[in-house]
Amino acid sequence: MDRWKGRVALVTGASVGIGAAIAKSLVRHGMKVVGCARNVEQIQTLAAECVSSGFSGTLIPYKCDLSVEDDVLSMFSWIKVHHQGIDVCVNNAGLALPEPLLGGKTSAWRTMIDVNVIALSVCAREAYQSMKENTHDGHIININGMCGHRVLRNADLHFYTASKYAVTALTEGLRQELREAKSHIRATSISPGLVETELSYRLFSQNPEKAAAAYKSMKCLQAEDIANAVVYVLSAPPHVQVGDVQMRPVEQLT
Repeated sequence: MDRWKGRVALVTGASVGIGAAIAKSLVRHGMKVVGCARNVEQIQTLAAECVSSGFSGTLIPYKCDLSVEDDVLSMFSWIKVHHQGIDVCVNNAGLALPEPLLGGKTSAWRTMIDVNVIALSVCAREAYQSMKENTHDGHIININGMCGHRVLRNADLHFYTASKYAVTALTEGLRQELREAKSHIRATSISPGLVETELSYRLFSQNPEKAAAAYKSMKCLQAEDIANAVVYVLSAPPHVQVGDVQMRPVEQLT
């Protein structure tokens, strides 16, 4: 990770869970990390923790609603002005809503597409525009999920699963376009299985016991495990393309 010290990373959805763990890890490794979310206060608290821990990098909170393209474009412009662009983009932000295909709300489907697919694509596009001006390597990492590779028998997850299948396709398409452009930028999808974060509690907000039961059924992945996978991907030599990391708890069946 030495070659990334002092360089700039953007982590979306950095206020809690996986995003917070990734942001903290990259700061620990000496990077300047712009952490964005709608709730910037939690990132400010995390930034203070990084300072008190004596980490060599810096966490810079930035308030951004990723579902609003103008917000995203303004954020990249701000990073360009204040930090000369980015070197690493971690598209972590995402949400799951329990909306089945046979009876789900169209508005909820659109929300998932806006955040999980469109916002990710806009950030990847703008990250490329920023990174291509650099002479050193860059990296775009999309936090996907094991449900981006198979369909579970759970109606509440089917539309969310479709959005994650899109992330799988988009990451491979991005890799191909970067290769054709003879770019020095790499693209990676990291696909975790069941991670003990707030996502399931938000998904089953009407039935929190269901989320708690899922977490108690096995030794789940922790947010730090995903952060370690990000570090692993970034640590690969510039000529090595790690296209997809699939990881799940040992006890997880599917």
